[in-house]
Amino acid sequence: MSQPSVSRRAVIDVGTNSVKVLIGDVFPDGSVEPVHETSEQSRLGRGFYETHRLQPEPIAATAAAVGRFARLAREQGAETVRIVATSAARDAQNRDELLFALERAAEVSVEVIPGETEADWAFAGVCSTPELAQSRLLVLDVGGGSTEFILGTAGRPGFRRSFQLGSVRMFEQLQPGDSPSATELENARRHLREFLFREVSPMIGGALSECPPEKVVGVGGSTAILALIQAGTNTFDRTLIESTRFPAADLSTLVERLWSLPIAERRCLPGLPPERADVILIGAAIYEAILRVFGFAELSISTRGLRYAALCQP
Repeated sequence: MSQPSVSRRAVIDVGTNSVKVLIGDVFPDGSVEPVHETSEQSRLGRGFYETHRLQPEPIAATAAAVGRFARLAREQGAETVRIVATSAARDAQNRDELLFALERAAEVSVEVIPGETEADWAFAGVCSTPELAQSRLLVLDVGGGSTEFILGTAGRPGFRRSFQLGSVRMFEQLQPGDSPSATELENARRHLREFLFREVSPMIGGALSECPPEKVVGVGGSTAILALIQAGTNTFDRTLIESTRFPAADLSTLVERLWSLPIAERRCLPGLPPERADVILIGAAIYEAILRVFGFAELSISTRGLRYAALCQP
């Protein structure tokens, strides 16, 4: 009898801030060996939150990136290419314009996934790491348009909810200057505290009391970037990133450092892609606010999120 074979697949993740691709070999036991992963910032959500309509230029930039990644996946031998879209696509009044552009560029249909599915896949991706598979975890996935909170044990999510709290969404709302002041930082912190107390705490407080997490794990681009900034390196190193821990005080120190620098200096920081030097202010502040409001001592990091789980889904 023939043995099940390894399948090479690709997932393209269309987010509010960036487009990411993971090409990986999926083994019969469901494990994933990454072959290639990269991202491009297309800022799909630019100018979106005032009108709830995606703008033509970001749609075009996003479609171009998706097309390039689809071609790359096929060149790398991917048997299937899957495209998933998240927060901005979910909320857009003109979603069909985006889907038409993406599908024409990639010649693949696009799935707009609900926030709950995004949360489930983020949790499953994190739990694909053996040392986290049996732990009580709170997984935080801070994206451009939303943040997913997922609380679970032994690889099974118990509580999961997507909130309209994202780095691009909040950046456009708060509009910190290129050289943000201490007052702007305090305003951002106050705004985030109020949001968490008003919107998140009533939803998750009971679940946290019943199942306090052993670890709080951030997944996604912002946390990986913060780890690389802390290490002072531009080299993507999965082991380095996933071994990084941010005690709450250290994360606050890094937030204050980032907010103290003008954007020209932030663009030169090792580990921080220049095109993300603006929204990293908000991404870092969101993680800081969550640790502060809920009294968590430390933030861990995973590089294995939604795309890892989506790669294995039928």
